[in-house]
Amino acid sequence: MPVAAGVTLSLADIAAQLGGDVLGDADTLIRQVATLASAGEGEIAFLANLKYKNQLQTTQASAVIVSPNFADNLALPRIVTHNPYAYYARLAALLNPRVAFQSGIHPSAYCASELPSSASIGPNVSIGIGVVLGEGVVIQAGCVLGDGVRIGDGSLLYPNVTIYAGCEIGCKSIIHSGAVIGADGFGFAPDKGQWVKIPQIGRVIIGDDVEIGASTTVDRGALDNTKIDDGCKLDNQIQIGHNCVIGKHCVIAACAAIAGSVTLQDNVVVGGAAMIAGHVTIASGVVISGGSLVMKNIAKAGQYTSVFPLEEHSQWLHNAAQIRHLAKLAERVSELEKILKKTNLEG
Repeated sequence: MPVAAGVTLSLADIAAQLGGDVLGDADTLIRQVATLASAGEGEIAFLANLKYKNQLQTTQASAVIVSPNFADNLALPRIVTHNPYAYYARLAALLNPRVAFQSGIHPSAYCASELPSSASIGPNVSIGIGVVLGEGVVIQAGCVLGDGVRIGDGSLLYPNVTIYAGCEIGCKSIIHSGAVIGADGFGFAPDKGQWVKIPQIGRVIIGDDVEIGASTTVDRGALDNTKIDDGCKLDNQIQIGHNCVIGKHCVIAACAAIAGSVTLQDNVVVGGAAMIAGHVTIASGVVISGGSLVMKNIAKAGQYTSVFPLEEHSQWLHNAAQIRHLAKLAERVSELEKILKKTNLEG
């Protein structure tokens, strides 16, 4: 993402805007964020993963962001906060503000709708009939917006995003290059050895403050709408099938595949390359480990994993072969238990 010219702030200035307690020299100037290992003069590092705690003693950073557990016994100036990782994210945004795009419509863009003067429309954009854009919307080069698309205030579409007809994007959302929103869902009815296409007459409705990664696809509903609620974050190359309902503040990592009519309730985390079968409901607060296959409903919050642990291939083959015999082994154990019980009674 393009950023504006660098910003330099003192620790006192940073704390005044983001909160936190400053210990040490509050006049220390910070121009950028960095890791503990790579930070130098004028940079602030952070400790979010305990396996890097020893680097607090060797870092060349001008200051660090730490939790209260690490506030003492440090010579460096520091900002103390209960969530250093989130603090780092907000500070990175503060020090690296997004470039303000110039409003107006590029001469090469095709536009069949009246747009607000604050919108920024890039080269070779195509905008259909009845499109409604909010204030400050940015549509970068090569994007296609079908008829009746609606996009809320402050949203950003990177180059070559396609939004099919009738779909809606909320305010302050970001859609990265190559994403396709509203293509037909995979719906076909079997009939005498052939497949009859089912018209997909629903839409895609995306809420506010949603981010959708590059080359991710979200299919339109067959009947009801496909919905992605406020605050969701989707990584690159994800497939969301038709009629899915994704609740508030869900996070889905790259290459996950979610079949049609799946419901994720609020605050669900789906790991990379996980697969969720159709018509499954996942309860709020569930975490699905990367690479897992979910075939049934999950009604209770917690972490769920279906991945076979990594090991040497020969050992993996041996264990896989044993798994194939588990049912027979269970039957043999049951028979032995019956014999043992009978023996004990007779004895």
